[in-house]
Amino acid sequence: MRKIIHVDMDAFFAAVEQRDEPTYRGRPVVVGGLPERRGVVAAASYEARKFGIHSAMSSRVAAQRCKQLVFVRPRFEVYRQISQQIRAIFRRYTDLVEPLALDEAYLDVTENKRCMPSATLMAREIKQQIFRETGLTASAGISINKFLAKIASGLDKPDGLCLIPPEKAEEFLETLPIEKFHGIGKVTAAKMKMLGIHLGLDLKARSQDYLVQHFGKYGFFYYKIVRAQDERPVKPNRIRKSIGTETTFVEDLADLAIVQSALEKLVAEVEQRLKHYKTRGRTITLKLKYANFQQVTRSRTLAQATDRRTTLLEVAQSLLKATAAGKRKIRLLGLSMSNLVTAKATIEYQQLSLPFYQDWIGYEEI
Repeated sequence: MRKIIHVDMDAFFAAVEQRDEPTYRGRPVVVGGLPERRGVVAAASYEARKFGIHSAMSSRVAAQRCKQLVFVRPRFEVYRQISQQIRAIFRRYTDLVEPLALDEAYLDVTENKRCMPSATLMAREIKQQIFRETGLTASAGISINKFLAKIASGLDKPDGLCLIPPEKAEEFLETLPIEKFHGIGKVTAAKMKMLGIHLGLDLKARSQDYLVQHFGKYGFFYYKIVRAQDERPVKPNRIRKSIGTETTFVEDLADLAIVQSALEKLVAEVEQRLKHYKTRGRTITLKLKYANFQQVTRSRTLAQATDRRTTLLEVAQSLLKATAAGKRKIRLLGLSMSNLVTAKATIEYQQLSLPFYQDWIGYEEI
């Protein structure tokens, strides 16, 4: 039986800003772009969350919900440094650390460097070490697999510590509202409720064939997790699958020349990242969002992998011609490279999409 800990920092970006600027403490703080520049919320303090403000929300909507809201520009280099500091703490206990983002990670402590038999005591000690060395609080969930540990870490935030023991796991899941299951999003939860599935107990009552019929291959996953079955190992390294960047414009762009100029900047950034990671790619994908929020993508796969700016630009411009750019106003433009190839595998920690602001206008994803 495995012992898995999921550590999740509490409102990480906002907490760092409140730590470093005393006047922000106790106030509703948002890290992200400004409302007047079509910004997006990257993180919200717990004071801001009381107003229904959350990450990925439009900064304009956030400002409408709370007139006293403090907007702070992101300092991602600072967040990365603190994240590395926290990961160093994790590795004092185990080398099996799987970061999901700058602010969360799974730890497999079944066998650990401290020879501690209790994962709960270990999680408490890790939380104490994080607070002592960074001044920030974290919440930790402990259980027998990643799925349960992830759920547990969110049950008692902030500064929480929650254990789901193996003998209580299925009983706990039976009473859990379906929308609280990690891996079941809003759309799937709504569909399940239409089928009469409101609690874990309802999900458990459905056969595997029934779930596969209604949810495809994910039906297998749902059938297992409600029975507390999750065999996924904690993987300390992941292979990078794509490299890309995108930006949301302050004003919708109608001028094709300006759009092309913006595309050239994206190409330069993608090339720079390819060089940084010492990798090349075969598939180039253009992402475009029109003023009415309709989103389209255009892709092309090359015969050989490349990291050359001239090739990237030539293909990207060709893909742009296959859209309505210049005829319809454009709100967002993005470019990514996939089917990556390196002399030796490019290995890095897996990271969920995080908002990285570009001139405080929009965001790019890594």
